[in-house]
Amino acid sequence: MSDKIQFPKGFYWGAATSAHQVEGNNHNDWSEWEKENAERLAREAKNKWQKWQQEKFPEMFEPENYISDRACDHYNRYEEDFDIAKSLGHNAHRFSIEWSRIEPEEGKFNEDEIEHYRKVIKALRERGIEPFVTLWHWTIPLWVRDKGGVANKYFSEYFSRYAERMAQKLADIKFWITLNEPTAVIAMAYTKGDWPPQKRNPITALKVYKTLAQAHNEAYKKIHAVSPEARVGFVNILSYIEPHNKNSLFDKLTARIAKYFSNEKFLNLTNNNNDFLAIDYYFHNRLKFPGKLKNEKKEVSDMGWELYPEGIFHVLSDLKKYKKPIYITENGLADAEDARREWFIKESLRNVFRAISEGVDVRGYLYWSLLDNFEWDKGFWPRFGLVEIDYSAKGESASGGKMMERKIRPSAYEYAKICKNNGLD
Repeated sequence: MSDKIQFPKGFYWGAATSAHQVEGNNHNDWSEWEKENAERLAREAKNKWQKWQQEKFPEMFEPENYISDRACDHYNRYEEDFDIAKSLGHNAHRFSIEWSRIEPEEGKFNEDEIEHYRKVIKALRERGIEPFVTLWHWTIPLWVRDKGGVANKYFSEYFSRYAERMAQKLADIKFWITLNEPTAVIAMAYTKGDWPPQKRNPITALKVYKTLAQAHNEAYKKIHAVSPEARVGFVNILSYIEPHNKNSLFDKLTARIAKYFSNEKFLNLTNNNNDFLAIDYYFHNRLKFPGKLKNEKKEVSDMGWELYPEGIFHVLSDLKKYKKPIYITENGLADAEDARREWFIKESLRNVFRAISEGVDVRGYLYWSLLDNFEWDKGFWPRFGLVEIDYSAKGESASGGKMMERKIRPSAYEYAKICKNNGLD
């Protein structure tokens, strides 16, 4: 007889999305960058991805794969998508507001777009789904880009003004997330130089740590000034980092430095301006001096990322010392055939429960993602969704099929059982 795993009463279950990845027809720094880089990204795919990935996802060689365009048309179909979420037992949903829609010109706020997001929130509440609202999921208005983006010393002023306006206009929000994965942007845009604005500079990277932390801190204060009862935090992407050889001083030092910059530095800079801790977990890094990855990769996703559900237990355990409520705001995998998703979700949740059993105050789990979506510089081929999107029908009509038809994957139904039962065997 197997033991039943029962999660705490009132636990939040659901999934997450972000505006640029699902809405479609956005006009921001990313939408401009996509058009300028689509052909290059398609060309470089043959050197970036392994043979099995190239054969499985030939669309990676097509420039249109890298242009978000209509994405999933969630901007128009959010009610349909939330009906699906409700049917799957979700009682929480994380989404992001697209800043470039709200403030397309500096200081000029678009009331029609604010009303749109008010309707999105109303649609969630009507279905008994608690909104977790993200204010910045990487994209910025073109006027912010033209002023230097997140590296501009006045970025925190621009962002906190926008955050304050949203708090005023959407006054009944319980959970506000200021920034999504700031260290991911620092790493990919300013350390590796792969993402816009592609400025590879370690000095700028360190500067952006402080700029984004200041943006969070100021937004935290302004949201609370408007809505004292609101809960405010930022999303930290946390990797489980360990030394390859636990007896090697050099390997241990390498892992310690990586853990500081990846997991700890930004949280330290936010000066306890967090009512909760929100974490995204995807990566396990077993490091050998001076920084070589030595993962076993027994199971991998379609993107070649190692699937290591046990890591979420270690990440959560590290956060126990902060004595704050924790919400897992993203955890998922690219799996077009839906072959590993059920296993991955269940193993991840067993490790989440293990952390709870050891006193970690975890209060919610949001899978990434509700829908297949536009995965940034990878484009459309990685399939993270509980719900499959038929992109072959993105045009006016495709062989009589429904445009961008939604199809619930088998793993989503298995996750639904967990959501509805607040537990699993």
